[in-house]
Amino acid sequence: MNFKINIPQFTISKCLSSISLLSISLILSTQFSFSQKKDENIGTEVVNVVKPYTPTISDAFKVKETPSFDDEETANKELIKYTIFSFPVASTFTPSKGKAAAVDKSAQEKLYDNYLTLGAGNFGTVNAELFITQAISNSEYFGGMLRHKSSQGGIKDVVLDDKFFDTAIDLTYGSKSRSVSWSADLGYQNQSYNWYGLNPIVYAGLTPDDQLLFIDEINEKQTYHTINVGGRLSLNESIFKEGTLKFTRFWDGFSSSENRVYVKPSLEFEINEEKIKANFVLDYINGTFAKDYNDIAGIKYGFANVGFNPSYQINRDDLSVNLGATFMYSAASQGGNSKFLIYPSVTASYKVVGDLMIAYAGAEGNLKQNSYRDFVQENFFISPTLAIAPTDQKFDIYVGLKGKLANSIGYNIRGSYLNEAGKALFLSNTFSHYNTNQEGYTFGNSFDVVYDNIKTVSFYGELKADFTKNVAFGVSGTFNTFATDFQEEAWNLPSLNVAANLDFNITPKWYAGTKVFFVGERKDISFVQTALAIYPPTYTTETITLDSYFDLNAHIGYKHNERMTFFLKGSNLAGQNYQRWANYPVQGIQVLLGANYKFDF
Repeated sequence: MNFKINIPQFTISKCLSSISLLSISLILSTQFSFSQKKDENIGTEVVNVVKPYTPTISDAFKVKETPSFDDEETANKELIKYTIFSFPVASTFTPSKGKAAAVDKSAQEKLYDNYLTLGAGNFGTVNAELFITQAISNSEYFGGMLRHKSSQGGIKDVVLDDKFFDTAIDLTYGSKSRSVSWSADLGYQNQSYNWYGLNPIVYAGLTPDDQLLFIDEINEKQTYHTINVGGRLSLNESIFKEGTLKFTRFWDGFSSSENRVYVKPSLEFEINEEKIKANFVLDYINGTFAKDYNDIAGIKYGFANVGFNPSYQINRDDLSVNLGATFMYSAASQGGNSKFLIYPSVTASYKVVGDLMIAYAGAEGNLKQNSYRDFVQENFFISPTLAIAPTDQKFDIYVGLKGKLANSIGYNIRGSYLNEAGKALFLSNTFSHYNTNQEGYTFGNSFDVVYDNIKTVSFYGELKADFTKNVAFGVSGTFNTFATDFQEEAWNLPSLNVAANLDFNITPKWYAGTKVFFVGERKDISFVQTALAIYPPTYTTETITLDSYFDLNAHIGYKHNERMTFFLKGSNLAGQNYQRWANYPVQGIQVLLGANYKFDF
């Protein structure tokens, strides 16, 4: 059987496909045939090929790893806009509370409302102090303090009695709430001192027996009494900020008396977030002395000083300025002239380097009301024969720098120029046998008050350091120069004052401290006997210089428990027999042993 197959021209792929299909068909057919009949002979077949097959291979192109696209749809990136849709999801998860790590804390010292201090030492010294406070209700309270200090004297080479005592009691009753607080005060003080500073030249020409008789006839004792009644009112939600009122009655053992009334209401409000303050002052005083130093006539004095001090405070970043002025009218009812005065009241501060360096300056003035009681508290040995008048502090111009050298070290330096008219100075009284006033203060052993116009240039420096919580140190000093108009010297004003203190805790139970102060030379007058007059002698005065001195004080204490503390104090430990005032030596080494007890009711 002859077959004739015409094979058209195809591509190599189609040809291969056809050949594959044909081959599979032939194989299946042949297999099928063999499956039907294995031994059957199918004969031979002749295939005529019209055209031979010539396969060809097309060019191949390698696909790039990063192909380039030139079509516009692919080149233009689609801008995708998306938003986050958030909504709360209820959760029942509750995290456990964090706990702070344990820290070793020192036990907090309990604070008690009341305390009692008792001490005794050489020279017959007794020191006692009792403080009591009690809350009556949530807002009202009551308080009281009793103080006593006395000594039996015993200063070396002193021929007159040099003992003293000072006892005072103060009571207060008040109320404090969120909007208003007030208090009422009542106090009494009794003091006794002796004019023991007798110059030996007064009795040097007498025989020993006459000296004893002369000294025995001197009544050197002086007593002072003070009663004060006052009150304070403060309103937190009102332009009336605060008001104080105080009445003081003062008298002595020589029929001297003084009354003083002091009233000071203060207003404060804001305009454009700037504070406006206004202080009003009424300072009234009157008093009498039974006689003058020469027993010629009595002395009366009286002044009513009325003042108004408005101020405007400006705060700009690191700059703070207070602009104000003080207007004063002094009405003299006895022993003076009435006058109207105006004083500057300007202060400013600027933080140069935060709290590390603050520059400050100011110009201030005021009319200072002098009083017999204030003079006594400064010098217990003045005579009850004084001329009392106010001091016109025209202006005090100062500039300074303060801040911190480190976190625990602070400093303050300042220079000032003070101009005062009628500044009070203490000056020793003279002695004369011709003086008919033979009181205990007329033997050159007391002090008078004189007035002068004084200009003072002062430089002040202070350094405080808390090295640790257990050690604290401080030192300060003032250097002054004085210029007077009428007096020869600025009597009894030192040119140099230096003070230093050191306090430290040795253990939780033991503590100690020391304090030393230095006072420079002062000027005063003394008297010498003239050579011509033998009896009765006459005297002339001369200027003397009081030596500078330093006083070393120290203390040590033991805290037995939170209530009881024992202490030991020492004063003038250098044993200097210095004179604070002319002819008035002080006690030598003084030791005081005592205890302090705290308690509650």
